[in-house]
Amino acid sequence: MQQAKRLEEFKKSVTNKFNIYNSLFLSLPYRNIENVGMLIPLLFDHCEKGLKEGKKPQEILDTFFNSFVGIKEERERLDFMFRIIQYVERQVVLYDSVEDSAFPKLQEYTNSLSIKDYFSLVDKNKNWDKIAKKLSTFSARIVLTAHPTQFYTPAVLDIITELRTLIDSNQINDIDVTLQQLGLTSLVNAKKPTPLDEAKNIIYILRNTYYDAIGELFQYVKSNIRVADFANYDIMKLGFWPGGDRDGNPFVTAEITKQVADELRINLMKCYYNDLKSLRKKLTFKGLQEDLNKLSDSLYKSMFDARALVSYEAIISSLIEISTKLNEDYYGLYLEDLNKLIDKVHIFKTHFATLDIRQDHSKHLLVVETILKKAGAIKESLDELSKKELINWLLKKDLQLNAKDFKEDIVKDTITNIQQLKEIQARNGQEGCNRYIISNSEDIFSVLFVFGLFRWTGWAEEDITFDIVPLFETMKGMDAAEEVMQTLFDTKAYRKHLERRQEAHTIMLGFSDGTKDGGYLKANWSILKTKETLSKVCKKNGIKVMFFDGRGGPPARGGGKTHRFYAAQTKDVANHEIQLTIQGQTITSTYGTKEQFMHNSEQLLTAGLSNNLFGKEHAISASQRKLIEELSELSFAKYDALKQHDKFIPYLEHRSTLKYYSNANIGSRPGKRGNKKQLELSDLRAISFVGSWSQLKQNVPGYFGLGTAIKELADQGRLKEIKTLYKEVPFFRALMLNSMMSLAKTNFDLTNYMKDDREFGAFWNILHDECQLSEKMLLQISGQKILMENEAVSRESVKIREKIVLPLLVIQQNALYHITQKSKFASLYEKIVTRSLYGNINASRNSA
Repeated sequence: MQQAKRLEEFKKSVTNKFNIYNSLFLSLPYRNIENVGMLIPLLFDHCEKGLKEGKKPQEILDTFFNSFVGIKEERERLDFMFRIIQYVERQVVLYDSVEDSAFPKLQEYTNSLSIKDYFSLVDKNKNWDKIAKKLSTFSARIVLTAHPTQFYTPAVLDIITELRTLIDSNQINDIDVTLQQLGLTSLVNAKKPTPLDEAKNIIYILRNTYYDAIGELFQYVKSNIRVADFANYDIMKLGFWPGGDRDGNPFVTAEITKQVADELRINLMKCYYNDLKSLRKKLTFKGLQEDLNKLSDSLYKSMFDARALVSYEAIISSLIEISTKLNEDYYGLYLEDLNKLIDKVHIFKTHFATLDIRQDHSKHLLVVETILKKAGAIKESLDELSKKELINWLLKKDLQLNAKDFKEDIVKDTITNIQQLKEIQARNGQEGCNRYIISNSEDIFSVLFVFGLFRWTGWAEEDITFDIVPLFETMKGMDAAEEVMQTLFDTKAYRKHLERRQEAHTIMLGFSDGTKDGGYLKANWSILKTKETLSKVCKKNGIKVMFFDGRGGPPARGGGKTHRFYAAQTKDVANHEIQLTIQGQTITSTYGTKEQFMHNSEQLLTAGLSNNLFGKEHAISASQRKLIEELSELSFAKYDALKQHDKFIPYLEHRSTLKYYSNANIGSRPGKRGNKKQLELSDLRAISFVGSWSQLKQNVPGYFGLGTAIKELADQGRLKEIKTLYKEVPFFRALMLNSMMSLAKTNFDLTNYMKDDREFGAFWNILHDECQLSEKMLLQISGQKILMENEAVSRESVKIREKIVLPLLVIQQNALYHITQKSKFASLYEKIVTRSLYGNINASRNSA
């Protein structure tokens, strides 16, 4: 009943409104070509029917241009297709605005557990003391990353915000004008953004959305928890990777890291200044003016001069003094408003978001090797040292490094950056930058190299105020994780470091490369098992472990329904804090408005707390584990065979959009790691890998192998076992539902023409057959008649988005075909492929 009401509201507030405003938008003239927008619905209808009839994209477009547009010349057709792409991109923006506007109404009909519902249930269960204690220490940390699938500029984000507001109040004339503005505003960067540009774009969202949203969320919990002096200011924490993530972006330098740290602090000071400015309109009392002016002046200077620092202690002491006078001399008038600002300062201090440093282990190996060569410890390679000798150099030998003494850029930048981290902490506070993450961790040296580099660059061991975070992301890394962590705990110098870090350790596990490496089910199952194992290891050693999940937008990269995933964790997984990366379109689609941010943040918190409320701790029995293990290995075997297929990489290179990601002015980083001429799977970034399958509407990494695995056991008469597993194990069910979402976004009709391709036809058929089999078997074990049957609103949203971009997808496939035919307009077709990435990415909202 609730789902039916929600779907009814969706059709009224989203579908109907979008259709009205879309017809208004499509009637606007654009770039002096009349009726282009009006032809888009006709093109969609022609594409949909043509694909169902098995027609090739080029046949569909030939008929459209000949029969409906009357354009014969190929060059003119290309111009027309560019115009179509421009319209479709803006249709997506309009749809985003309409859907975001409807979000608060739709939440009235949701079954998800909000903080308000949570408190109500706690009241009924009489568990206040238990829950209050948990809420006083529990936290969720979302870490924003600058992966190149979030590229709306602040100008476009402002238009989206304005449209949301106007749509809320049905101001049709103003909507008309804003749609005209949208039509004339470029959605595409004129040039590639720099890492600093990307950081500024994300900081814009921090300042305009998250600052107030986190403040309001804290106030809601504080006012409802029935705990005097509730002071868990870490209940929602922000992390920040743009400007600190070198593995994600090799163009990040020490100077950029410093600039981004300054930008975070300066923008926070602007938030404080604006809040204080609003307060001053209320606090007009003579005895407060000197204190208010003094604080206001110092904040104002810090907004424009990176050298004009105002400490957290200084801001708080000033506000407390004002609060005291207000309470004593002015009857506490507006004290509640002042306390809200005080709470915000306690939450954000002077850092706004914690700037994480991340680098790949292989880079550290190169740096350490270069340093030890110069020190005379080795001639060429670290292999010349025994493990014991290398550990001795890292933990006991003292070196005094100067970046100027080295010629290699990676060495100079690594030394300079680690040395400057002291200064960043001095300016932004220790929470401003206190985590160093190592990608591709597979042995103890992933951590010890970083510890040694801190020592060698001038940090006294007792002053290393950094958590060193290994990122286990490959199958090999996860297999080694237990031994790595135990060895580290047994290492005296590192154990002393942990004592200074409050006997706590953050460990990161990466979904993206895990899925690329091991396939969907095996990667996720391996991550859960690794978490359980590491929880035991850490508990045995008296260490409080926090797991940090590298989650992308789509299921193939650990995305999907985040709340469902965390609520399904087993009782053997440590549950002190939820930490996850938020990236790509997820930043704006899931956390883009204040309402969305608060709702999805609440979902994270309630997911982490649900076991404490209901007393139900998810457990997976030995027989159930054995069954998941069997399915995991069977699906991996199928996926691994696909990876080993001699057409796997060539297919991505020559029949997908893979190589065009690096051509788009989406992000500042290259599309793959390293400079090898021969493309290898290990070098592919998960963004472009998963994104390319998404652009093809094949979504292979989100399900491939599941159908084969389930079918093989079903043929042995074990289908009932798997159905029971789906019903009784929330973790398994969450994974299967996420895969069904991936399948719901597939459309093999789009690439049906490839089945007859001389080189790739057989490979395409392998993909197609597994897609059909996976859908069939997942529907069987779930008992659903259609994909996403119990998620009607999400299913309808996917349907509309796929409908909007269908003409764009057909145009993209047509362009890819003509490129393979060595058209004389090949360069223009390549531009079309590149340009079409934008609309597809935004429409999917979690495509990479």
